[in-house]
Amino acid sequence: MATKSADEKTLPFEYQFAAGAVAGISEVRYPLDVVKTRIQLQHGKVTGAEGYSGVLDCFRKITRHEGVTKLYRGITAPILMEAPKRAIKFSANDSLSPFYQRLFSAPSVTQPLAILTGASAGATESIVVVPFELLKIRLQDKSSASRYNGLVDCLVKVVRQEGLLALYNGFEATLWRHIVWNAGYFGCIFQVRTQLPVSTTSPNPVRQKTLNDLAAGFVGGVVGTTFNTPLDVVKSRIQSIAKVPGVGRKYAWAWPSLLVVAREEGFQALYKGYVAKILRFGPGGGVLLMVYSAVLDVLTAR
Repeated sequence: MATKSADEKTLPFEYQFAAGAVAGISEVRYPLDVVKTRIQLQHGKVTGAEGYSGVLDCFRKITRHEGVTKLYRGITAPILMEAPKRAIKFSANDSLSPFYQRLFSAPSVTQPLAILTGASAGATESIVVVPFELLKIRLQDKSSASRYNGLVDCLVKVVRQEGLLALYNGFEATLWRHIVWNAGYFGCIFQVRTQLPVSTTSPNPVRQKTLNDLAAGFVGGVVGTTFNTPLDVVKSRIQSIAKVPGVGRKYAWAWPSLLVVAREEGFQALYKGYVAKILRFGPGGGVLLMVYSAVLDVLTAR
């Protein structure tokens, strides 16, 4: 994550992977994800008990009408997903950085290289997360959750009724979502770190490094989320609808779906669930980077 020369030794892949896995587990904030998905799947303006006017209203109506446990509906999928997802994200980013430095003959990491590396890491990460994301969305969606008794039941029914490849429904939208978020996240981390005090010259280097990681990760999380929320909205809608042979889908591909949502519901609809996402990925982005960096320090100090 730090700026490195092309000749500097890259940390072992297993260290990067382990640190990313620990960081991923530390960042799970599931109720906000349920709220975000419910709001994103709400077409147009819905009033009454079925409609959500915002994050707090959604929290209140889910707990009042469905029970607190519904805020954790489908949590098994992200628990199983977060460790490998974040491990792949950070290990791919750290492993690809020296590759791109050599490819472009760059003596050190630059802003464009940080963005390119982050985008590549996001693309790699997306391959793993799509089936988990699809099952999570199906369980979180109020209109379809009653059809499934849990993660395993959802998996069996999706494969049986829609085919094995249905688990990768929405892959293209997920790919773009992760490319955009990680490009913004890692690109911002690089830029923000150059503006912060150098930890090695601080009276308390460990504390300064922790603060730097929290600040850089927070900004990266906010920026990445701001850019990728429209893609997240259409991804949720694509994955929430079961494939029916011979029936065309309203939402099938990411970019055309963006136009459909904007045309029918207005541009602001592309940012449904944005507040819930920011509340999660702003602080979460800081925690991710801080934990990843701290675990790497522990592993390399052994």
